[in-house]
Amino acid sequence: MSPDVPHDGPTPEAGEPAQEGAAPTCVMTFNAADPSGAGGIAGDVATLAAMGAHALPVTTTLLMRDSAEVFDQHAIDADAIAEQARTVLEDITVTGWKVGFLGSAEGVSAVAEILSDYPDIPLVSYLPNLGWLDDESAAQYLESFRELILPATEVLVGSHKTLTDFLLPEWDSDRPASARELAVAAAERGVRFVLVTGVMLPAKGNEQFIDNVLASPQGALTGEKFEMFDTAFVGAGDTLSAALAALLASGSELQAAVGEALAFMDQSLDAGFRPGMGSVLPDRFFWALPPQDGEPGADDATGDDAPPAPEPAEGKGKTAQRRIH
Repeated sequence: MSPDVPHDGPTPEAGEPAQEGAAPTCVMTFNAADPSGAGGIAGDVATLAAMGAHALPVTTTLLMRDSAEVFDQHAIDADAIAEQARTVLEDITVTGWKVGFLGSAEGVSAVAEILSDYPDIPLVSYLPNLGWLDDESAAQYLESFRELILPATEVLVGSHKTLTDFLLPEWDSDRPASARELAVAAAERGVRFVLVTGVMLPAKGNEQFIDNVLASPQGALTGEKFEMFDTAFVGAGDTLSAALAALLASGSELQAAVGEALAFMDQSLDAGFRPGMGSVLPDRFFWALPPQDGEPGADDATGDDAPPAPEPAEGKGKTAQRRIH
């Protein structure tokens, strides 16, 4: 430590270890290894870190994908999934769960058995679009997910279409299912809340808006509307669900956590980038970039200055976006 830098605590004697700081909130995430970095384990680790949490990543399957589409997967053996998690859980205290894509019906069963041993830890489950799976594999996976993961889930996150197909497969009304109707169907399987993204709202002139709604069987609780542009994003759902898991794990109240997670996702997508020829990926560290020329604070920025941490709870940020996948 420099002698010119004041400090309040005693100076450790030579040879004494420095005092350890408080550990951040630890969230275990079960998800696919996504080599594009768009979502899956890579997306969860980045999001949890950006939210100030420590990720405990458990790999459930290896995806073969690029920034445009998923081509195939190699599911991890169920025993290997369980061993990854059990080894860490014997050592580290977990205060939040995030479930993403678990690879196979056997993987779902392995994860559900682990979750059942920790019923008081909040679980955020994200259901992605699995249209790339063959019909038989998808049906087996979704049935296992419905029977084993939903009963443990605090908040189920997914797009309006994906959740409608999953929770209300016989829906044949001309009008779309409401968030409350999806929450009622989810509650029949034990889910307390649903966070429904991409709910289409009536167009206003040339503007099209989508709604994102947190609902319980009693009705809509909170949400956020965004303008939709013709840009395809990948990784948005993993970003939203991981951010929410971090906030709930740290003890945030649900509705406030949803608002903050939606703001974080919105700003991540607003700062998104296209690394290849496919979709735009979220930039979960949008807040860590120095100001560009012309932006407030740009004249004061130097290469040595540490950027401020994000404070999405103070405001909702920009609302430009989004067709999200």
